Amino acid sequence: QIGKSGNIPAGTTVDTNITHPFEFDFYLCSHAGIQGTSRPSHYYVLWDDNRFTADELQILTYQLCHTYVRCTRSVSIPAPAYYARLVAFRARYHLVDKEHDSGEGSHISGQSNGRDPQALAKAVQVHQDTLRTMYFA
Repeated sequence: QIGKSGNIPAGTTVDTNITHPFEFDFYLCSHAGIQGTSRPSHYYVLWDDNRFTADELQILTYQLCHTYVRCTRSVSIPAPAYYARLVAFRARYHLVDKEHDSGEGSHISGQSNGRDPQALAKAVQVHQDTLRTMYFA
């Protein structure tokens, strides 16, 4: 415990005792509890092409929690997960606008959900000029 809040220090990792006995999972508390109680995230490693050791993957996960551009402190989950959420959130608005603009919200015969997959992909396609930028941040 540190400070007045009594929270565990940022970077605390638990990969024994309370984790699955055979699967690769771990808990990581990557952020300091500034107000209230800090909550660790539970990570399951489904596939590892790089063959990281447990320590290497846990360190990488913790380091990625320090790369979120909207915050000067470490955050609770790795920045790529936050960015994926932001992109998905923006895509949803593009799809809603597309349906309202063109009337694509109605059911099309032969399609179970009334949405053309190609039209949906085009609606959320990122413009070539912004592909190498963090437009979502």
